[in-house]
Amino acid sequence: MCLGIAGQVLEVLPHSKDLARVNVFGAERTINVGLLAKDGLRPGEWVLIHVGFAIAKMTDEEARASMDFLEAMGAAFIHEITAAREDGADGEVAAPALTQRKNVS
Repeated sequence: MCLGIAGQVLEVLPHSKDLARVNVFGAERTINVGLLAKDGLRPGEWVLIHVGFAIAKMTDEEARASMDFLEAMGAAFIHEITAAREDGADGEVAAPALTQRKNVS
């Protein structure tokens, strides 16, 4: 299974047109945007990121739906872990911390 995550372009880096700084759930990351070079990217646009590469542009609506889905998956996972602990499940399972996303547009 592959996982792509939405990121909002902050800037295409001036020293390399194949690199951009993006906001991913409130964290800034540098990713490779070379696969989208023919499309041209501007700050504020959304991209689908997989293993550090932007593989497609996304609309605002697609990006928001993707982020909402991932947040809901995380919440469902935490709910299941909590229920298992309350039922007396053996062993410890660490639930991941969810982060707040920032809209930088």
